Order: sequence, then structure tokens, then C-alpha cells
Amino acid sequence: MIRWALVFLVFALIAAVLGFTGIAGQAMSIARILFYVFLVVFLVSLVISLATGRRPAAL
Repeated sequence: MIRWALVFLVFALIAAVLGFTGIAGQAMSIARILFYVFLVVFLVSLVISLATGRRPAAL
């Protein structure tokens, strides 16, 4: 999910440089929303792992 936030951030920066303000604004707002969703999921996961004392499963 953080990858999508970074993709939309880069897209917004490129669109801003090229002068597409409407598209840049929308991409930036999507990137911001995805970043906050990622942050909330990370914090919930961190609290759960600290509360249970278990380590997450290896990928």
C-alpha cells in the first residue's frame, strides 16, 4: 500500500511540473489518503504485536 502512495506522489509531482494542476491535486490527495491508511494499519499491527508478544510470520 505504501508503494501506491509513493506512485501517486510521484505522479502528482510530475503532473505539477508539467502544469496539470487538477490532476496533480487529485493524485496528491490520493497519495495522502493512502499514506494515512498505511500509517493506521502499521500502528494497529504494531500495537497488536506488542500486546501479544508474538513476532509476525516471516514472508
